[in-house]
Amino acid sequence: MASRVAQDIPDGSYVNLGIGIPELIAKFVPEGREFIYHTENGLLGMGPSPEPGEGEPELINAGKRQVTAIPGASYFHHPDSFVMIRGGHIDLCVLGALQVAQNGDLANWSTGGPDAIPAVGGAMDLVAGVKSIFVVTQHCTKKGAPKLVEACTFPLTGPAVVDRIYTDLAVIDVTPAGFQLVEISPGVTFDYVQERTGAPLLPIASPTA
Repeated sequence: MASRVAQDIPDGSYVNLGIGIPELIAKFVPEGREFIYHTENGLLGMGPSPEPGEGEPELINAGKRQVTAIPGASYFHHPDSFVMIRGGHIDLCVLGALQVAQNGDLANWSTGGPDAIPAVGGAMDLVAGVKSIFVVTQHCTKKGAPKLVEACTFPLTGPAVVDRIYTDLAVIDVTPAGFQLVEISPGVTFDYVQERTGAPLLPIASPTA
C-alpha cells in the first residue's frame, strides 16, 4: 500500500506522513522523482528509518520512530513546523484512518469511547492546512467492520477533507457523488470490495474513446 501511494505523489511535493502505515511511504520514491518529507516535530527532508542498530537515536519523527535525514535537510522549532502546516505550505499529507465517510469526513484520532486515549496530535492542523489529503488504511477493522462508511460515528478529525483512499483492496477517490473506485487490487472483484464497504461504490470509470 505504501508503495502504491508513492506512485501518486507528484515530483517535488512537500509531504507530511502520519503515524503507522503512512510512515512506510518514506521507503518508496519512484525513480526520477524527489519528495521532501516533513514531520511536524521539526524536520524537513526526512529519509526512511535506518537499519536496526544504525542511525541516530535522537533523530525521530512525530511517531517516535527513528528516521534519517537526506542531504540538505533542515531542523526547526516545533511552532515553526506548524506554521508550515497552517500556512498551506505542505502539498500533501498521508494519514491513517479509523473511518472515512463518503463525503470525505475523516475520523482518525479517537473512537469516542470512555477508555479511548486522547491523542489527536497534529492531525486536525494537518487536515485543515495541507492542500491534499490521502488516507492509507486497511479496508476493514480487525473485527471485519468497514472503515469506509456513509457517515462517521467516531469524533471527526476534519469534515470533507479526504481526497483519495488507499486500502489493501482498492484505490478510491472521494467525489461529490461518493466513493469512486479507481483501482482494485489483483485478484479482487468489485463485489468483494463493495461487500466490505459501508457505503455505495461507483465502479471504475470506463476509458473514453
